[in-house]
Amino acid sequence: MSKELAGIFKSLEVKVKKSQAAAKKRAVSIFTTMSVAHVDEEAASDTEVSTSHVEKIFSNGDIYIGQWASENCPHGDGKYLWADGCMYFGEWYKGKSNGKGKFSWPSGATYEGQFKNGYMHGEGTFTGSLNDTYKGCWVMNKKHGKGGLSYANGDHYDGDWRKELQDGQGSYQWNSGHRYVGQWKKGKMNGNGTLIWGNGHRYDGTWEVGLPKGNGTFRWEDGSFYVGVWGKDQKEQNVKFYESTPPVCHDDWEPRQLFSVEMNECVISEAECVSEFPSDKVFSWLNGEGKHHKRHIGKNAKNRRQSVDGRVSNGDGVGINGNINGLGIRPHPVERQGITIGKGHKNYELMLNLQLGIRHSVGRPAPTKSLDLKPTAFDTEEKLWTRFPPEGSKHTPPHQSCDFRWKDYCPLVFRTLRKLFNVDPADYMLSICGNEALRELSSPGKSGSFFYMTNDDKYMIKTMKKAEVKVLKRMLPAYFEHVKNSENTLVTKFFGLHCVKMGGPSLRKVRFVIMGNLFCTEVPISRRFDLKGSSHGRITDKPESEIDANTTLKDLDLNFIFRLQKDWFQQFCRQVERDCDFLEQERIMDYSLLVGISFQECNQELSADEGYLSESCTPIGNVEPDSRGTTPRGSSADTDTSLDPTRWASVRLGINMPARVESTVRSHETQLVGEPTGEFHSVVLFFGIIDILQDYDISKKLEHAYKAFQYDPTSISAVDPIQYSKRFRDFIFSVFKEDG
Repeated sequence: MSKELAGIFKSLEVKVKKSQAAAKKRAVSIFTTMSVAHVDEEAASDTEVSTSHVEKIFSNGDIYIGQWASENCPHGDGKYLWADGCMYFGEWYKGKSNGKGKFSWPSGATYEGQFKNGYMHGEGTFTGSLNDTYKGCWVMNKKHGKGGLSYANGDHYDGDWRKELQDGQGSYQWNSGHRYVGQWKKGKMNGNGTLIWGNGHRYDGTWEVGLPKGNGTFRWEDGSFYVGVWGKDQKEQNVKFYESTPPVCHDDWEPRQLFSVEMNECVISEAECVSEFPSDKVFSWLNGEGKHHKRHIGKNAKNRRQSVDGRVSNGDGVGINGNINGLGIRPHPVERQGITIGKGHKNYELMLNLQLGIRHSVGRPAPTKSLDLKPTAFDTEEKLWTRFPPEGSKHTPPHQSCDFRWKDYCPLVFRTLRKLFNVDPADYMLSICGNEALRELSSPGKSGSFFYMTNDDKYMIKTMKKAEVKVLKRMLPAYFEHVKNSENTLVTKFFGLHCVKMGGPSLRKVRFVIMGNLFCTEVPISRRFDLKGSSHGRITDKPESEIDANTTLKDLDLNFIFRLQKDWFQQFCRQVERDCDFLEQERIMDYSLLVGISFQECNQELSADEGYLSESCTPIGNVEPDSRGTTPRGSSADTDTSLDPTRWASVRLGINMPARVESTVRSHETQLVGEPTGEFHSVVLFFGIIDILQDYDISKKLEHAYKAFQYDPTSISAVDPIQYSKRFRDFIFSVFKEDG
């Protein structure tokens, strides 16, 4: 190191140390020697990037010392000191902190642990300037998973976290000796739990928003107790006192004191907030001409470089036109699919009738606690229709639509299915029957069915042919048992089967099913594929210039291998086997795996251009299941909220799954699975098995016979369910691999 550079570095180091000492009254050396270990397999296995040791000082006062890649960015071990006093020391991968490292703030706060793409992500310890210390799991700069937090005032929490708040099972110890053990939700005691005060008093029961609410017992050390229903509102409270043996007088204590006295001693502390996240910091590199620039996409043509395949990029894996190298994917938001059904739309009355009927069906009081249904619940031959006259009736409200009749197939079965899928009845009604209109997707599916989407993108409504309704009614008992016994099933989730018989001039009967939307996500979907494992006709007919994030591509368009973490991959294989066995037994064929891919490069570039923070999740613990859907290839939610990490979705099989994709190339046009290239991209995956209502009927048998004369019989979609199931599994397991 030159003497001049060493002197500048030393003076900055002294300045940072002094500011830390003033804030914490303790000296913290920011250049403590660390042992760093690779945690990112992609970085660890990279042998192609050539590096050299450099010492760089930038015109804005930033300094970097460490390994420097030929691609003009840090790669390997190095330390970066910003002019404002922040510092990162640890592993780098292609210009981003990635692996094990340490970040320190001028206030004296530090984070030491795992980083991923610049974010605090994985196991790590954050120590605040006031000496709050959190040690545990992080996801994209947020406490998420298992972890313990020791507060500066002496309190301590240990348990589950979700998006920076206590959520799940955990225990909180106050410095006064009080202790709570139980369930949490959004940073509050919520659910079942026990609070024991330092004096021996205790409450066992249910909690809501940090206070006792519902059935519970308040007990003294001597054995006396109050038991009953508790609530801060005295009108809700109904408790009874039981004396101990021998009796001990507690006349000076009233049940309302539980809220006015005891609970006032049990306030949950607030942890110190991070002033500026490591991922928010901007780096300045020296380009080949010696001028410094900031890592933003598309800002300066001098930042562009040419990749080995001749494509021009901005040096961050994203091309001049915003494309990820070699993929032709543009990280730009796309419009939501569909046309809002307003007054004057040809299906406006149908939408009103549908909403009125669902509100009537779901709102009827018919509670069911058991998931075991009698065979009579599956009786689909019931001819019970409900009439909805415009003026209203004893059981129906007045409305402004035409006179119509409504039929609800197997209402108890679908009510139980909604409960099984954790669908709240009020939320369900609000999504479908709220003030917002439905959206009609622009074109009908291949089957001629029309699709409607709820405004919040949670549910999809599909009109059905009589033959499809017949298949669903036939397989409903087996479907119910399958999803009941397969918590992570990938098959379409059905929430209701209904029929509207329109009056007036139309006189038509419309059957429809309500399903979950697979792509109801705030993560922007970059590519979507419909995969069957056949090759005949399985390529999009759109020119490349017209393909966007809403285009559904097919088997011969697929140019990736999906690589899942070991545990996820094993679970995926088991579930595909179970689901295919079920569909084969029900003589179903022509189904497919719908896959949505969100490229993290796209998310990060969107966030850099528009000021948002990109999101990602890793599998941590058990999470609540979410609605999953089916055709058509549903849209993502509005992109103005898609990059907000405070609105993460749950991670489970097929939903918001972190993974990697490896690019492939085909040696000939009909090759179903291409050869891997070794080029990887970090992604978030969404997938599910859709179109499960086509049985091998006479029309499909005739289609098979006709096409088998013209084409290779193994390449066509219309084949026997047993053959279809085997081919589907073989193909899916050839494009989904363990990320080893």
